[in-house]
Amino acid sequence: MPDVKTDITVNRKYKDRLFRLRFGSEEYKEDVLSLYNALNGTSYNNVDDITITTIDDAIYIKMKNDVSLLLDGNMSLWEQQSSINPNMPLRGFLYFGNLYNQYIKANKRNIYGKKLQKIPTPQYIVFYNGEEDFEPVSKLRLSDSFMNATDTGDFEWTAKVYNLNRGKNEDLLKNCKPLYEYMELVNRIRDNQKSGMSVKDAVNTAVDSCIADRIMETFLSKHKAEVMSVCITEFDEEVYTEGIREEGREEGREEGREEGLDLGLKALVCSLKDFLPDFEAVYRAIIKNKEYSNISIEQVKKYY
Repeated sequence: MPDVKTDITVNRKYKDRLFRLRFGSEEYKEDVLSLYNALNGTSYNNVDDITITTIDDAIYIKMKNDVSLLLDGNMSLWEQQSSINPNMPLRGFLYFGNLYNQYIKANKRNIYGKKLQKIPTPQYIVFYNGEEDFEPVSKLRLSDSFMNATDTGDFEWTAKVYNLNRGKNEDLLKNCKPLYEYMELVNRIRDNQKSGMSVKDAVNTAVDSCIADRIMETFLSKHKAEVMSVCITEFDEEVYTEGIREEGREEGREEGREEGLDLGLKALVCSLKDFLPDFEAVYRAIIKNKEYSNISIEQVKKYY
């Protein structure tokens, strides 16, 4: 096998691009169908039954890494996350509003007439593979976001979260080989990091070992450079940044929220500049985090 160049520019887009490549592309429709069957207890085998759709990037740029498919009257949207976000039901609600709008226009449905228009049944699934402990399967509810609490169920939207980490959903992984192999790569990278490897070595070694063990062999051989890029981003910037943010939060509990955030920002800037190429890269990495999304350039420059 010819050597694949892996001295690449790290892609700073959100990490579930790898998930989308594996489970949201026409090239790997069989993997998409396998995951659908594992989730729903079905046994479909005709990949031509699947229509993979995505939300318009030009309008919903932050939603571009979602996977949506239409099959047998269902509309399933899958999202991969490395952190638990209580706003996932709200995001899913907004996602499907756009998807249903596209569906209604494409099928020329008249929603203003007297005839009831049938629409695909929604299924919003979140695959969690972060390192924070979380229950195997959970259901997050939109009503938890309501300013006035209600238990009527009149207005509800849910996100069903599957924890893909070891020991949490073994049956699901067993029933979907592509998903099992995807998590095997993730776990090998983490194990390599814990053994003391640098991020780049941990990723490269994990990818090579998976290829050698015929785990996603064709996929990884074909997309090695891209996999290296997104995985280095995932296991370097995200883990490193999140760890420093947690230190800032700990200090904030003692010194007060505002002072704590400032201390966290200082530590974050000082640490990120050691492995990112320039100030712009540091600033972009910082504002990607929710707590620092409104931080000004001047505030960051103060500690750079």
